[in-house]
Amino acid sequence: MELSKDKKLIIIQTAVPDYRKGFFKALRDNLGHNFVLYSGKYYFEKSIQSDATIPHKKTKNTYLFNARFLIQFEVIKIIASDNLLVLELNPRIISNWILLIGRKILGKQTILWGHAWPRQGKNASTDSLRHLMRKLARAIVVYTHKQQLELQEKMPRKIILAAPNALLNKSQMGATAGSPKHLIYVGRLTVSKKVLFLAKAFSKAFNDIPNDVQLFIVGDGEEKEALESFIIENNLSHRIHLLGHINDIARLRELYSNSYFSVSPGYVGLSVTQSFGFGVPMIVSRDENHSPEIEAVLDGVNAVFFDTNSEFSFRESLINVYSNIDLWTSKRNEISAFCAKNYSVETMAQVFCKLLNTYR
Repeated sequence: MELSKDKKLIIIQTAVPDYRKGFFKALRDNLGHNFVLYSGKYYFEKSIQSDATIPHKKTKNTYLFNARFLIQFEVIKIIASDNLLVLELNPRIISNWILLIGRKILGKQTILWGHAWPRQGKNASTDSLRHLMRKLARAIVVYTHKQQLELQEKMPRKIILAAPNALLNKSQMGATAGSPKHLIYVGRLTVSKKVLFLAKAFSKAFNDIPNDVQLFIVGDGEEKEALESFIIENNLSHRIHLLGHINDIARLRELYSNSYFSVSPGYVGLSVTQSFGFGVPMIVSRDENHSPEIEAVLDGVNAVFFDTNSEFSFRESLINVYSNIDLWTSKRNEISAFCAKNYSVETMAQVFCKLLNTYR
């Protein structure tokens, strides 16, 4: 692809966590010095911290009104820049409003990137404020094709693009041959992720699944102590393993290669594409306020669902999948290929590279 030599792509983020490393590297590999990244130290949720190994220009996040809003004063100075500016589609960031309005007046190109709708959905009352923000942008990049179609219907004259959220390069994906038998959870250990429910439900299903099945829990967060206490009090350290946060791809690949299924006991997040990238299907809680990545989840193809908060339904799902080991193991290559085609960091990065050429 021929890239613009006289204009830079500038992305401003609240935080750049380690799971974004592959995406930002893909942009840097494609654009070189034509890519600039600004970021603060941590997100509204402090458990989401910036990775110091991701090259970026530091900007201070000043949180206001008990962290309901924030402003990044340092980035306001680039308000008149001729470069292509990409901002988070988040009405809680005051400096983004200043940049959007100022650059609209100055005739500068500004792109918004993020969730098309509020967390409560497209019919949420707070979407009116989000919609005002969307109207100020030259174009909008959302996380899924479904959101792209929905938002295009609402804003038929606006340029809406989809850059499906991804964690892995195509070269990092692939199913490992073998006979996996364990379960794995990867994500933050928070109340909304319901990892304690998973540990309890798993322990109550021991009599219905092979007695050597173990549960790997990868992540960190506020629920860690409660999980540790549950495991110790019930003598489960030989079946449930708290492994902490892991960002080493080789180690993650090893864990996934030994895992028959991953589990999302709460809402599905970005880790679903990681699981699918390694060819591992997922057991998913049905009635959650899922992140947009739920678009990748296909019942009976790469996932099975259980009734939300039901230990009985979760146990039934385990009985089901462990009764069909050959079937689900045979799907692993297909699951990985689907993810490589639709959810790679290369595909995600190309959307932004094309934007730079379009608006140079």
